[in-house]
Amino acid sequence: MSETASPSATPAEVRIYVSTGQGMEILWADGHRSQYAFDYLRERCPCAVCQEERKRRAPVGPGLPLYRPRVTARSAGAVGHYAVEFAFSDGHAAGIFTFAYLREICPCADCRARAAVPGPAF
Repeated sequence: MSETASPSATPAEVRIYVSTGQGMEILWADGHRSQYAFDYLRERCPCAVCQEERKRRAPVGPGLPLYRPRVTARSAGAVGHYAVEFAFSDGHAAGIFTFAYLREICPCADCRARAAVPGPAF
């Protein structure tokens, strides 16, 4: 762990269930637990191609429409000590999911509620 890594974005344990298709679970150093379905991660792939695709789809409405069939991961691996990469069943394998990004997109109700509340203006 680097000296500048926040405990909220530092994983204590990472479990990826490729063979069962259940997704990924992260226990963070601050005690929070996040669970991610593979199709949720695929829709939020941070690569440049996917970011552009989301911009083109933005006028469709709020949220990210799931237009792909159920996507799973064919494989997953660590990228150094800071990220995870996936090869998804739809053939996409370009995104690198940093732990900071994964914490930011945590799908739990508490994190979604916090993300919906704007922070203080400085």
